[in-house]
Amino acid sequence: MVYEFEGRTEKEAIDRAAEELGLEKDDFDVEIIETVKQGLFKKGSVKIRIHTDKPVEVYKPEKETGGRNVTQDSGTEGGDVRFSQAVYGDPEAKNDFEQKIIDFITGLIERMGYPGKASILFREEKKLGLKIDSEYSSILIGKKGKNLDAIQLLANIYGGRQGREDTRIILDSENYRIRREESLVRLAYSVADRVRENRGSILLEPMNPFDRRLIHTTLNDIADVETKSEGEGLYKQVRVYYRGLRG
Repeated sequence: MVYEFEGRTEKEAIDRAAEELGLEKDDFDVEIIETVKQGLFKKGSVKIRIHTDKPVEVYKPEKETGGRNVTQDSGTEGGDVRFSQAVYGDPEAKNDFEQKIIDFITGLIERMGYPGKASILFREEKKLGLKIDSEYSSILIGKKGKNLDAIQLLANIYGGRQGREDTRIILDSENYRIRREESLVRLAYSVADRVRENRGSILLEPMNPFDRRLIHTTLNDIADVETKSEGEGLYKQVRVYYRGLRG
């Protein structure tokens, strides 16, 4: 399914798409189809195209929520309203589903030959974070996080088979996700500087949708630099190129 959204920045357009479609940001791929840079007499804007295979639940935020994101909890009697709130600091399972996910991940890495312990990292509305503690963390993470991504994918498939297709499983180890994000931001700015110097373009290595989106968002406000995704499949490449300043 394909949808189009617009915002003043790419981040605003992506946030709007996630909110109105009722999806997590990892559930869809983003294609930038138009960027209008801010000028003296015009406002900047970004138009994006969303690609997703996930079922869409159109959601419109209520006006009087005090700025908080609320969703209707169909799993509570009377349709009680729950607020999206991350919960940290309690690594033990709180229900049967969380215990099953912990057992699945722990059993999976043991069968891979790299035993360790899985525990809860955070809880959010429609999102559950877990971490793996293991002396083999570097192997379980893999090059550019590909092993960790693969384990995370299997955990999400397993979670869906438990009737929780609406809950996104996020897996981390040794704070890799944060370190990777910081590394990509530094890479984006470094590549942008090189592109501006040589007035050319640089094609980055294949990345997953989340990493590509981070590159796009980081460089979105640099007036004379543009980015676009190239290739097919999940792991596409981002091209960073010089476009010159517009008056």
